[in-house]
Amino acid sequence: MIAVQNLSVSFKGPHGPVSAVRDLSFAVEPGETFGIVGESGSGKSTVLRAIAGLVAASGGHIRMAGEALGLRRTKAQRSAMQMVFQDPYASLHPRHTVDRALQEPLAIHAIAEPERLITTAMADVDLDPALRFRYPHQLSGGQRQRVAIARALILSPKLLLLDEPTSALDVSVQAEVLNLFQTIRSTRALTSLLVSHDLAVVAHLCERVAVMQRGTLVEVLTAEALRRGEARHPYTHTLLAASRGYRRVGSPHEGMPLAPS
Repeated sequence: MIAVQNLSVSFKGPHGPVSAVRDLSFAVEPGETFGIVGESGSGKSTVLRAIAGLVAASGGHIRMAGEALGLRRTKAQRSAMQMVFQDPYASLHPRHTVDRALQEPLAIHAIAEPERLITTAMADVDLDPALRFRYPHQLSGGQRQRVAIARALILSPKLLLLDEPTSALDVSVQAEVLNLFQTIRSTRALTSLLVSHDLAVVAHLCERVAVMQRGTLVEVLTAEALRRGEARHPYTHTLLAASRGYRRVGSPHEGMPLAPS
């Protein structure tokens, strides 16, 4: 579904170009949930934004379902790939109701039967219909993220890009949103790319995981290998050790081992 070949992304810095992603290659099969992990600044979110066309690649190629993605995404390509951002409050217009947020993509792509689709989309993410005409500030963090997920799913995309979708949420609602993603994955033929700093989340949701360090890919391993601590690269072992030390008591991933004790 997604093939990334020798992808590089650079940004302008005060002293010249800054390389955020360097010569990155990986492929994601149709229907697979593929994770990308790494510390802050490793370039993992930049990869998602390059796939979505939100930042320009300085080198390499990206293909979706065999079709090359150019500098600008076509309307069909934008419809086929949707993104859920880290902060649901920032990704929703503060003066738009839930109804308008869900109406907008349907209007842009001239899709009929908006009433039916909005009702279905809200039900699919367990949003109370009574919330339909409320504004983002009138919703909880979990409800706002469910609106963002409904907005991404309402166009029936083939590819879902998830950029730290639970990290801005309270611990008490993270598990609910993760369970929602599990349900979505089991009921829809979706390919998903999940970026997260939380290795337990990635090991729980993904089949395979790419590990990035300083803009480069250090290894790709299965989620089972990640859970068992069977990484090959020293950097991945460092991430595993840090994740075990960081896990908070009472977090939704407590008791979800990444390696044998």
